[in-house]
Amino acid sequence: MNVLSTSVNECFSGRVANTTRSAEIAKVLLVEILRGQFRVGERLPSERDLAARFRSGRGAVREALSQIEQLRLIEINPGGARIKSVRDSSIAVLGPLLALEESPNALLVDQFLETFSVLTQLSGRRAISAMSTDQQHALLKRLEEMTDRFATGELGQDELHAFLESLGEISNNLVVRLIGNDLRTQLFERMIFKGRETTLNKNYHLQLLKGMRDGIQSRDGNLFSKSLEEYFEELRVGVFQLLDSEIVEESKVL
Repeated sequence: MNVLSTSVNECFSGRVANTTRSAEIAKVLLVEILRGQFRVGERLPSERDLAARFRSGRGAVREALSQIEQLRLIEINPGGARIKSVRDSSIAVLGPLLALEESPNALLVDQFLETFSVLTQLSGRRAISAMSTDQQHALLKRLEEMTDRFATGELGQDELHAFLESLGEISNNLVVRLIGNDLRTQLFERMIFKGRETTLNKNYHLQLLKGMRDGIQSRDGNLFSKSLEEYFEELRVGVFQLLDSEIVEESKVL
């Protein structure tokens, strides 16, 4: 399966059907922009030239450019479309960026986990103080599933995703929830860690999971938040080493 094509398809899902010609054109242009084939401030080829290149109508090209403009990667003016910096784009670009290579960019994943850690700690503190008894039991069950999966040697992406989603629901902070939803969509739901064996320190990792469990059981938001912070810190180190080693191995093959 072409990971890049899948990621870019997902980027546009919900906006237009992936089978439309405009979406196909947008996919190609998006990849070219993210790979730096156009400089910031450079003008894209005209609608007429793009229509000729893709053997399509100008309407499909216009719609494709509109889709990319929604990602804030280009600015469309009467004189044509100009390239904007990726740093000024939408968070929806994160997924396609991670999928540009077979192994995701380790530094980009690390930045994601660092940011997501802060948001999750905020959700965690609110959730622990607000949870009902039923919600407490549900969180403990999710955490147990994470622990069981980790014991098999995998990172447990599905289980971690479900646990964090439960935290967000209980915390009931709409702003944090919406930001977290976007971040999870761009990374966790793309299964970037799925099937990869963990390089984390098993004993230390299990100790952190126990600290999170103790925090939930005792309704101690500070203990839970601290354990969660250390959990993500350990995850960042392990994932960075894992992805970095994959890149080294790929370079040896080349």
